[in-house]
Order: sequence, then C-alpha cells, then structure tokens
Amino acid sequence: MKLLLASILLAFAISVSSCMKGESVDLVIHNAQVHTLNGSNSIEDAVAIKDGKIVEVGPERQILNKFSADEYIDAGRKVVYPGLIDAHGHLMAYARQKLSVNLVGCRSYDEMVVRVLKYKARNKTKFIIGSGWDQSLWGEEELPTNEQLSEEFPDVSVALVRIDGHSMLVNDYLLTSTDVIKTVETDPEKYEGGQFLCNEDSIPTGMVIDNAMTPIFALAPKFSTKELTDAIKEIQTELLSYGITGVHEAGIENTDLKLIEKWVENGVLDLNIYGMLIPSEKNIAFARKNGVYTNKNLSIRSFKVYADGALGSRGAFLKEPYSDKPDETGHLTTPFEEIDRIATICEEVGYQMNTHSIGDSTNKLMLQLYKRVFKTNPDHRWRIEHAQIIETTDLGALAAAGAFPSIQPTHAVTDHTWVEKRIGQSRMDRAYSYKRILDEFGIIAIGTDFPFDQMDPFKTIHAATNRMDHENRPVGGFLPEQKISLDECIKGMTLWASMAAFQENELGTIEDGKDATIVIFEDPIATYSGFKNNFANTVFIKGKKVYSVE
Repeated sequence: MKLLLASILLAFAISVSSCMKGESVDLVIHNAQVHTLNGSNSIEDAVAIKDGKIVEVGPERQILNKFSADEYIDAGRKVVYPGLIDAHGHLMAYARQKLSVNLVGCRSYDEMVVRVLKYKARNKTKFIIGSGWDQSLWGEEELPTNEQLSEEFPDVSVALVRIDGHSMLVNDYLLTSTDVIKTVETDPEKYEGGQFLCNEDSIPTGMVIDNAMTPIFALAPKFSTKELTDAIKEIQTELLSYGITGVHEAGIENTDLKLIEKWVENGVLDLNIYGMLIPSEKNIAFARKNGVYTNKNLSIRSFKVYADGALGSRGAFLKEPYSDKPDETGHLTTPFEEIDRIATICEEVGYQMNTHSIGDSTNKLMLQLYKRVFKTNPDHRWRIEHAQIIETTDLGALAAAGAFPSIQPTHAVTDHTWVEKRIGQSRMDRAYSYKRILDEFGIIAIGTDFPFDQMDPFKTIHAATNRMDHENRPVGGFLPEQKISLDECIKGMTLWASMAAFQENELGTIEDGKDATIVIFEDPIATYSGFKNNFANTVFIKGKKVYSVE
C-alpha cells in the first residue's frame, strides 16, 4: 500500500513539474560548459533549442525548470562551443584531390613518383593529375625539374600540383603531345602572370607557374557527379568530426556552383557554405540576376579574385626582388585593370571582393583599391585573403580601407623553413604578422586553406597560439611575437568568421535567437605547450544532429 501511494505521489509530482514548465522545446543540452562567446564571454550550463534556433542559454536549474524538451542531452560537463567556421577552404579542390594522386606529405621526389606509379596501376588513364607535394619536405630549396618524371612516364601525361596550388610539375610527354605551351605563348595577355620555367638552354624544366596551368587543367580528366558526391560526403564527415560546421568556399566555378546547389537541395550538404564565386562571365551573370543569394544553407555574396601567386613558387608580387632570385619580383596573376573592373561589378551587385593577396606589393595595391570603396560604403567588408607579407607602413591602411583580414595560421609554420630565404631577414617583420594585423584591424577571420594545408582546427589553434606545427616545430615558435591568444583564435573561427560573411546575426555565438549550430567537444579547447588532438563529440546544425561519435 505504501509502495502504491509512493508511486502515485511520484507520478503526480512529475505531472505537476511538467505543467509548471511553460515552454516546450525540441532539445535541451545541460550539465555542460557552454562557451557562449557573447559580449561578456559568459560560460553557462545549459541551452534550450526549438525549430533550429537557440531559445535560451543559462544556468542548469533555470533551463531545466523552464523548458520541457522532446530530448535531453546530458553533456557530462563537456565543453560546448558555436560551430567552428573555416573562413578559407576549398571543398571542390579537396574532392578532386581525393579522386587523383594525393601527394601530401611526400618526403622525397622518389616517394612522389612511387605514389603516381601506384595510381597508374589502379587507373587506366592517359592523363594523371595529382597534388600536394612540397619540395621543402625533401630537403630541397629549389623547385624540381621533370627528368625523372619523364623517364618513368614516357607515354602518359602527368601533371602534379604543388601544395600551394600555384605551380605544377609536368612531364615531357604532356608538353610535347599537347599545345599547352603554344596556347600560352600565342595569347600572353590572357595568361599574364603565368610561365613555363626553362633552364639556361631555354628548355622547359617541367615547372609551370600560375596562369600557365590553366590550359593544362582544361585537359585533365573530368570526374563524374557520383565520384564527386561520394568524395564530398567523406569530406563533410571529416569536417564535422573536427567540429567545423561551415566553410567559406574560396573560389567556385559556375559548373561547381550548379553541383553545390544540387547537393544543398538534395540534403547531401548539411554544412553552411559561404560561396566566393570565380568572376567568370557566367558567374557575373548569376550575380547580376540574383544579387545577394541564399538557398537553404548556401549563401553567396562575394567574388574571389586571384591577385598574385605564392611565395613558394616566387609568384607572390613583392615590392623588391626575391632574396634568392634577384631578377624576380613575382607578378600579378590578374591584371589590375581587370581587378578594378571586378571591383566595380562588386559595388553594383552588393558583393564582397575577396582577394588572394600574398606579396607586399599586391597587398598595398589592393588596400588602395579597397580604400576607394570604403569612402562610399564603410561596411563593404571586402577581404584580404592570406595577407602573408605586408609592410609595416601599410598595416594602418587595413582599417582605413575597411579591409577584413582573412588569415591561415598554419601557413606560417608550414613555410617557416624557407620563407627567410625568399624574402631575406630585413623583410621578416612583414611576414605572417598576424598579431600586428589583429592589433591594427581588431578582427580577423581564420581558416586553413585546405586541402593546401591541413583542415584540423586544433592544428590551427596550436599554430596561432604557439607558432608551431603539430610536430612542435620550430622550438620556441616561428616569429613568436606574432602569437595571438586562444580567445582571439577561437573568435577568429566563430564570431569574427561569421562577421566576415555577413552572418553574425545567425552564427558565431550561442545566444538567444541565433541558429542552433553548436558543437559538444570531447576535450576542453585549450592551449598546450605541445600539440594535442581533439574532436567533436556531437554536432548540431540548425538544431539537427549531423554528427555523433556514437
């Protein structure tokens, strides 16, 4: 009898408790450490979610007493953050890299050749493309030549793209069996900023730089929609496993735009995609027709412009010659007149211009152009992508031009072994100066440039806060005075990255009314003396569970 009475009282208590909870929600995450990243940077215990939006964040008892949920998740005191945003990535390039020869991490020319041979054995094709090699990992300073590649592959075209994406090594068969050299030479204006490197006898070495790669890419095999779709699914899972819920896709061709839209419509892509269009005539027509464009989780309001090349292949445009090549200063890969034309189009359609700017000469040119726009639209948020070499006297122009810096901390530690040889000790104060850039502008967007560098955001955090790579090199950090704090780095991958895409009202913090795009992480996000792995436990995008370790 007493047991029956106790059961009745318990049922009554639960019923009364449910009635007292005045609002029904879809999900409550509690017993957590919720890093809101709001104005006061508060850490709360629980968050209530309904219809893909955050309803309320607050203390444990307050949320559990106020809301009745369809699902409760006890986070076990794990940390919860807004979904991380990679402010500069290349989904489509990564998909194609997965379907070609992956050369990332090759420790020698021989290893690179072996990987290509293995690919050839599995794939019957007359054109092999691969990417990701870096001769600095071989202990070599100079770019390679193609003698060995040509010897191993005498009757099939081979094109191997360097890690920075701005140069490639090709074999003699490709050069002699196609018209790529003639194509570039007969229309030098179209391919300005590109070249085929030659030896002292004017014979091509096999190294192709920047725009001269364009006709070679046109010959490369086209992967099927199914192949690309399967690759994108793999990439999405990889990104979500790190807690990355959004990517600023830095350069979308028109054909890829149609494919991305299809994936969004069909629910293949859950990631938030902020698209930067390549300014082709078809994409310009798209922008004129649609203006600022949103389709579910796809947002487009920017053009990606490649202003110069990369430091590794000496294509970055410098004010003074390269220290290890006194007859070269690099080059603009897009003529300034064309950059100016695209800028005018951006103003007309309300788009950002997000410009790949590596060298100090390029950065100065772009800041001067951006300053013109700032006079008519102080909130244009046009972006400088990479900002690797900026002269100290030009830093002040960032704020004056309203130029949003978009940086990749891992580039500094990837390049540290050779960058001083390129620019010399006297210019090192201009290099990867992320702390100075942040101090000048107050905000930075942080990405990885994957697959041209590693997408792991915890390697980014280690690089930003310790100026070391994941193997903890160099000892003491590379230009350690340019470290930024953990808080600054996390904001660069959340709130500030969302601001760089005009999305701060929906993303970047855990606050009432914002999208419930949040991540429960396995371990605390912290700065350690050495690199430590971390991963997402559970990921939600607009309240939908899209990833779980379970």
